[in-house]
Amino acid sequence: MEKKQDIRTLSFEKLLNWFLENGEKKFRAKQVWEWLWQKSATSFDEMSNLSKPLREKLKSAFSILPVQVSSSQVSSDRTIKSGFKLHDGHLVEGVLIPTTDRMTACVSSQVGCSLSCKFCATGYMNRERNLTAAEIYDQVVLIKNQAEDNYNQPLTNIVYMGMGEPLLNYAAVLESVEKITSEEGLNWSPKRITVSTAGIAKMIKKLGDDEVKFNLALSLHAANDEKRNQIMPINESNTLKNLEEALNYFYRKTGNKITFEYIVFYGFNDTLEDAKELLEFCKRVPSKVNIIEYNPISEANYQNADPEAIDKFANYLEKRGITVNIRRSRGKDIDAACGQLAIKEK
Repeated sequence: MEKKQDIRTLSFEKLLNWFLENGEKKFRAKQVWEWLWQKSATSFDEMSNLSKPLREKLKSAFSILPVQVSSSQVSSDRTIKSGFKLHDGHLVEGVLIPTTDRMTACVSSQVGCSLSCKFCATGYMNRERNLTAAEIYDQVVLIKNQAEDNYNQPLTNIVYMGMGEPLLNYAAVLESVEKITSEEGLNWSPKRITVSTAGIAKMIKKLGDDEVKFNLALSLHAANDEKRNQIMPINESNTLKNLEEALNYFYRKTGNKITFEYIVFYGFNDTLEDAKELLEFCKRVPSKVNIIEYNPISEANYQNADPEAIDKFANYLEKRGITVNIRRSRGKDIDAACGQLAIKEK
């Protein structure tokens, strides 16, 4: 039996051509596009303004491969972690993070990850494959529904900080952002979207060339190469000097400041000397800093720094003019916090 094409891999032009080749009116293509990307339809039967014969014709030519929630856990702090099942049986995780003033969806871009960051549970998994733009989009829709159904609040922010390295799935990540932000899609402001990278210099420059409108975050965690090499092997081929050049290029092209994510590990990068190195790096790149509490994982021996050390670290930077936010852990009790995402169910 011939495999049907996933309709959500088609551009609008290709979809339109199919309708014209099959003797259908042009406006029908626009209707289907709206069902797919504005109304987030996951079956042709939902497309109620199409005739039944047309729906059957679409069914015989195309498939829709929706992501489905396979499991959900709710943390004591109201964070919801979900296992999302893909059409081929692979699983990824996504998280709804509720705080007093925002509802944030944290979505995955790959099944597993190839970068092997030593402190991150996903880094101990194999990278199985990239997600499609539609699979990333579906996670956003499913988490948006969780926010509305569970907390009667709209989703306010999206972060590409789940499983995988977004810039190693560049085309699909940018296409998913386009579907989420376009008027023909979910019509979100790109300013409410942040893509986080472990630091791939040439792809950061490409983001600048593509003049993206969303926010960029860099998982930094150490502002000297020796320490960063120890915890993030990607740094060996993307040194801080290379990243500095790429980030400044990105800033010149987009006007968007970079957010440095900095996990403070006990006894590793939590001294005022480390804060001084971070300050010097921040001075060279238009930026702000998110200090993140570490969430222990069974695969590694790192521990979170003492709260007093974290506060001293943040105060040192703030007194010298750096904008700093301390991000407290959310969902730690269900392994939903930063760095803890790893598929444990089979």
